[in-house]
Amino acid sequence: MLRIHFTTEDLNRLRVAAQPDPLWEIVHSLHLLQNRQAALVFDPWRREVRAAIARAGLTRTVAALIRLCPSAAYFPDFLTPGQGIADLETGLDRILSTPVSRLGDELGRLYEGGPVPPVARLLAQGDPRALLRLGDALRRYYAVAVAPYQETIASAVAADRRGRGEAALEYGPEGLLATYSPVLSRRDDGTLEASYPVERELELRGRSLTMLSSFFCVRRPIALADPALPPVLVHPLTLEPGWLARHHAAGEAGEGTAGQPVAHLIGHTRTAVLDVLDRPMTTTQLGDTLRLTLSTASRHATVLREAGLIASERRGSHVLHRRTTLGDALMNGVAFAS
Repeated sequence: MLRIHFTTEDLNRLRVAAQPDPLWEIVHSLHLLQNRQAALVFDPWRREVRAAIARAGLTRTVAALIRLCPSAAYFPDFLTPGQGIADLETGLDRILSTPVSRLGDELGRLYEGGPVPPVARLLAQGDPRALLRLGDALRRYYAVAVAPYQETIASAVAADRRGRGEAALEYGPEGLLATYSPVLSRRDDGTLEASYPVERELELRGRSLTMLSSFFCVRRPIALADPALPPVLVHPLTLEPGWLARHHAAGEAGEGTAGQPVAHLIGHTRTAVLDVLDRPMTTTQLGDTLRLTLSTASRHATVLREAGLIASERRGSHVLHRRTTLGDALMNGVAFAS
């Protein structure tokens, strides 16, 4: 069990990361390659990524990364230095600048009581070449295991954050905290509790707690092992089986619309909007699907509606858009005679 000692003041300092952190996604995806957790959701991804690793000649590289980052109760904190760093290279720079004393302490804990691989010994000594090789290995792994799915990852994280933001706007900080149930529960004394593989106590001591959603995190949240580091709680998203097929279908749809003649008439983005509105969508869903801001999605919908290509109707607090017969005809290449 993980217990986070939490006060009213801590609630007001609660922070939600704005974007996925590439290094946390690397670590959690490496864990998924070592186990069968969430098999229905991630087995298709496992098969696809293992094949991609083999094609790229990265089998030994990934095996070495797995030895540094086992699917276990402990892995080194220096591999995940961020609390929502959007840029991979920025995160890698922070890993490569880890103090030697910290490298030695964390790798010593990882291999405590067992043999230490030669590469880990060099890393623990702060060997510059070993650190550069680690950065290159993480970069190459990210390119095959995480980057190809970045659009789906970013959309899922954005949707998660938006839902929590709406709760915070309507119900305040208490409403935001309530959105993390049942992954995170709050006792009568204010302590936050989460399922955890070991007994952990985390004292915030006036520091803000960062909540970071991770696409490849499953089952339970995870915190940094060192309580002296800035506190972060990484938690899983709610994903449905079939996300990978939908990811590929969206990619194929995007490629298909780019070459349509209609794109020369109304533009590639509006063609993509019209393409996905073969089924009704709210403005928010439209933005999530095409990775557009809410204002941009709304603007394109307005233009298409004024042209008679889509129809919009209000449903409660949402506006639902759908393609019209004229929009269908345009997308299907039907010519109209005057």
